[in-house]
Amino acid sequence: MAKINLGSPDLTQHAPRSPRVRLGGFAILPRCLDKGRATIAGKNGEYHFNCPLDQRFLQFAGIDAEALKTQLAVGKGDGEIAEWISQNAKHQRSELEIAAWSDFAERRVPADNESREFFNGILSKAAPKREDVATWFDLLDLDDYVSFGGKP
Repeated sequence: MAKINLGSPDLTQHAPRSPRVRLGGFAILPRCLDKGRATIAGKNGEYHFNCPLDQRFLQFAGIDAEALKTQLAVGKGDGEIAEWISQNAKHQRSELEIAAWSDFAERRVPADNESREFFNGILSKAAPKREDVATWFDLLDLDDYVSFGGKP
């Protein structure tokens, strides 16, 4: 019998957790879980589970997106998911590797002209006068904030 996850976020009403929030040491993971749970509940709004950002985490850990979604669908909480990842990840990473990867993810900036143009396009819509937005995580946090009524 499947559990009903009463804690599914409604991403039509608020943003998922920041990509900076960590679970099991992994950046991005809590945001990915929020989007997965909201997708299952039909409340993902404009957010996409298994987007390129999620895929960075999934590839690093060696976790299949659909397998993760199946675990979310039975109502597993964050701690249970972290344990499941620890047991099922194809790439068993040390705490040091996870910390280094998460730190790098948090500092990641657009690396080529195409991604820089995409980044600048979002920034110019969200907060054209902001000059302190440098990383992808900065941009996501700002876009989430502005998308739900925050002033840039």
